[in-house]
Amino acid sequence: MTPDRDVARVALVLVSHSEALARGAAELAAQMAPGVLILAAGGMADGGLGTSFERIEQAVTRAAGDGRSVVVLADLGSAVLTTESVLELADADVASRVALVDAPFVEGAVAAAVTAHGGAPHDEVRAAAEHAGRLYGAPPEAGSAEPAADTHGGGAGSDDGVVRAHRTLLNPLGLHARPAAVVARMLAGYDAQVAVNGVNAASVLELMKLGATQGAELRVEASGPQAREAVTALTDAIDAGFGEI
Repeated sequence: MTPDRDVARVALVLVSHSEALARGAAELAAQMAPGVLILAAGGMADGGLGTSFERIEQAVTRAAGDGRSVVVLADLGSAVLTTESVLELADADVASRVALVDAPFVEGAVAAAVTAHGGAPHDEVRAAAEHAGRLYGAPPEAGSAEPAADTHGGGAGSDDGVVRAHRTLLNPLGLHARPAAVVARMLAGYDAQVAVNGVNAASVLELMKLGATQGAELRVEASGPQAREAVTALTDAIDAGFGEI
């Protein structure tokens, strides 16, 4: 495992006009990334629709405690403007550790949270949220050359240094949000680059975008110093149905 990636180095603040939406998005992201500090700053103090300067300020200040960096996502234009006002008036040290990102509210929050859970630094968490907005459209086409299947053990090596394995997806609900988050969190601990059916296996949204259902064939490919260990962990999780069977 990679020892220098410390969970919870980065916190999230989710700003919405709706308190219910902010809390719901924070709850969803927290389910995908337990242990990451995710704060909701939604609605007005009187329960009305809008964004409260005070609520955002309090959330950002708390999130930045203990030297944490902070990624902030906002849903609508005025939420962005209010958040920018908070950051303009914030303590210089706090403001220097906070980034307001242009990303889809829910998808960006989930992607950022899972990346933060893996102990990634601030710039990687921010990039994960921003990248979430570019993941829509058709899944990538599978390559024409199929690697040799490995049905036993963690994976077969090859002359090109890539460790490969094939598995059948067993869990009834397929590769939905929970197992996708399990995979992304698990792989963050390995010094390896892992792909499943051609997409980055460290990205919850890219895995979900595959639309893999029960019975789907998963092609796992990994490279890097810990490629074999990463493939073994992933194939074991697939064979166990991600704890859902």
